[in-house]
Formats: sequence, structure tokens, C-alpha cells
Amino acid sequence: MANKNGVEWSIRVDDGSTMVLEHEHKHGGMRLKSLIVRFVTRVWMFVKKAWDLGVDDPRKIFHCLKVGVALMVVSLFCYMRPLYDGVGGSAIWAVMTVVVVFEYTVGGTLYKCLNRTCATSLAALGIHWIASHTSHQLEPYIMGISLFILASATTFSRFIPVVKARFDYGCTIFILTYSLVALSGYRVDHLLHMAHERLSTIIIGTCLCIITSMVVFPVWAGLELHRLVSHNMDMLAKSLDCCVADYFCCGDEESKKSLQSYKCVLNSKASEESMANFARWEPAHGRFNFRHPWKNYLKIGASSRSCAYCIETLTSCLASKNQVPELIKNHLETSCMNLSTTSSNVIRELATTVSTMTRSAKINMMAKDMNHTVRELQSDLNSLLDLLIQPHYHEEKNELSEIIVMPEVIPLMSFASLLIETASRIEEHMMKAVEELAEKARFKQPENEVKL
Repeated sequence: MANKNGVEWSIRVDDGSTMVLEHEHKHGGMRLKSLIVRFVTRVWMFVKKAWDLGVDDPRKIFHCLKVGVALMVVSLFCYMRPLYDGVGGSAIWAVMTVVVVFEYTVGGTLYKCLNRTCATSLAALGIHWIASHTSHQLEPYIMGISLFILASATTFSRFIPVVKARFDYGCTIFILTYSLVALSGYRVDHLLHMAHERLSTIIIGTCLCIITSMVVFPVWAGLELHRLVSHNMDMLAKSLDCCVADYFCCGDEESKKSLQSYKCVLNSKASEESMANFARWEPAHGRFNFRHPWKNYLKIGASSRSCAYCIETLTSCLASKNQVPELIKNHLETSCMNLSTTSSNVIRELATTVSTMTRSAKINMMAKDMNHTVRELQSDLNSLLDLLIQPHYHEEKNELSEIIVMPEVIPLMSFASLLIETASRIEEHMMKAVEELAEKARFKQPENEVKL
């Protein structure tokens, strides 16, 4: 049976009941439109996020273009007959090399290129030496034993921290190349010629990556680390100010948004270590010499995270800020706000010292101001005892006594103690780390001292 709105079928079964199957074209059309709209919306959101990412950092777009150009140039060794005849069938190794070793930063590219070239050379030389000093009958046994020994020893070396940090990729490539050349070279008569072709194509690919990475819109890992450390210090100072202002109800909506800025410091350890490792491979560039003390940036990052953990604990005190009596809170508000201001000023001055690579002429005076506000807060905490002592009348003894009310005040005292601890870590860890970097990197003297 059909109706006006759609098509309907009725089926009568043996027990006398009727089963109705209805298919409405309108409902099906609405579902299809909904799926299309949802798909288009998701595609649009993806395109928008990709566009925002490119606008926020155009260097990422340039990196994509550099990879495309490098692959296009190296592919000529496969498409052009004269170039293909020069490298033989190993031309594809040049393409694979570009895909594998081309990194976002110059240091990352150099790290992988040098590791890959050296590992391939050592593997090829090792295979050739072993093959030339063994007879044809013993060659498969010698190859198998050497493969077992070298693969095991190289894999074990990757557990050594120094080797893992600098040569982990090279160890992997050494095992891979040695295995491939050993297995394929056993059935190939011209083993040295094959190793030479593969090494030549790998050198071609690595040289092309290095030149493209260093010449066309280079992104230096050292400069990225330099900017990241100073930026994290600025975020730390902003978060400290916002946290104290929010606790005493002095902050605005903008400060509440910046309250979680310290989290970028806690999450940057892996990035800092990676950039410091890549920066060691980079040549001198800009204001950075070849042996620039990149390890000291890691010390500054560690000291920043030490302060960030204190700030993270400070933010946990915000949940109990309403439990503290206003009279007690007002007693410590001024000293806490002053300590927050002086501490954040010291952090910002240290960040400026790192970013400009110029020693600060007023950092010592600012540190004295911070210590002075610490002593003021400690004095206010000692005088807080007078406010906590309250008279209480005992009816049975008919006399006045004094009791101390503590539970409501514990959160405030914890908050103040954490502020003092934060200031202590700034002076003992962060200032010393920046001073050590300034000495080793030979930061410029402040202008007023130069004039003197």
C-alpha cells in the first residue's frame, strides 16, 4: 500500500499480524544532507586550522616547500638518463635519504645527515674488509658471525646516554646498512662497486639537504632554544603575578586567562633537550659561536621548572582562598603582593638578559628588593600570631583565657610560605644559572658599565 508522503509496504504473516515496512524518501534525503553538511564542516575546520597554523608560523610553510624542492631536484637522478647512468640503480637511495634526513631545523638536518653518512661509510668499509680477508667458503659464516656481534654491540651502545643523545640515529643506520649490504653483497660479485654507488647517492642526498636547509630560510635549533628559554621565563613571571592577584581578588579576566601560563614551562623539557642536542651540530651563526654553551640553557630550563612547580602548588591554594577570614588575609595582602611583584620583576630581568645576551646592571638591586620583601612577609607572618590569639570566657572557672584559631589560617600561611620558597628558588637556582651562562657565553656588559 502506498501513501502520498512516501512508499509503504504491508506484509501479513501466519499468526494474522501485519508487519509494516516503510521507507520515507524525505527522511533518507535529510540524513544524506546531514552527512554532507557534517563532512563539509569538518573539512572546513581542518582547512581553517591549517591556515591558522601557517599564518602563525610561516616558516613551517617554507619548510614544506624546501622538502618539495629537494625531492624534485634529487628525483632528476632517476628521470634523467645521464645522471641515472652515473649512479646506477642506487639513485632511489638519494630520494630515500632526502625523505629521511630532512628536518625542520638546521641542527636536526645536520645531525641526521652526518650520522647517516658516517654510519653508511663504516658499514660499507667493514663489509669490504671482512669480505676481502676471508675465503669464499668461509664468507657466509664470517658474515653471519660479524653481523651478530656488530648488531649486538651497536644496539647495546644505544643504552649509553652520551651515545643515545648524539649518535642514536647513526647506530640504527649502521645496523641497517651493514645488514642490507652483507645480505645482498654475498650474492653480488662487485661488492665494492655496489657500496660505492650507495654511498655516493647518500652523499648526494645529504649534501642537497644540508645546502637547502642552511641557505633557504634556515631555522636554527640554537636560536629556537634561545627564544624558548627566555619566553618560558616571561610566561613564568606572568603566571606568578596572576596567581597572587587572583588569590587576593585583585585580578581581572585577562589575568585569569594567563594564570595557566606556567604549564608551558613544565611541558618544554623534551623540546629543550632536543633543541640543545641539535644545536651542538650547527656551525656558528648569528650571535652564537661554534662552541656556544647550550647545556647551560638546560640548566636555566630546569630552574624555571623548579619555580613552575611552586607556582603550580600556589594555584592549588586558590580553591581554599574563600575560607580565610578577610581580616587575616588583609594582614598579609600587601607583603604578598610586593613579593610577587619583585619576584616577577627579577624573572623578567633575567629573561631580558638571556634574550639580549647583555648583562643586567640592575639585577643585583632587584634581587635585594626581592629579599627585602621576603623579610617583610616573614615579619608579617610572625606578627600574625597576635591576630590569631582570641579571648575566650570560661563560665565554670569564671575567667578569661586565650585560644588560638588555626584551621582557617593554614591555607594562607601555606600560600605565603610557597611565595617565599619561590623567591628562594629564583635567587639560588635561576639567577645562578643565568649568571653561569653569561660568563661562558661572554654576554655583553651593560652600557652604563661600558661608559665607566
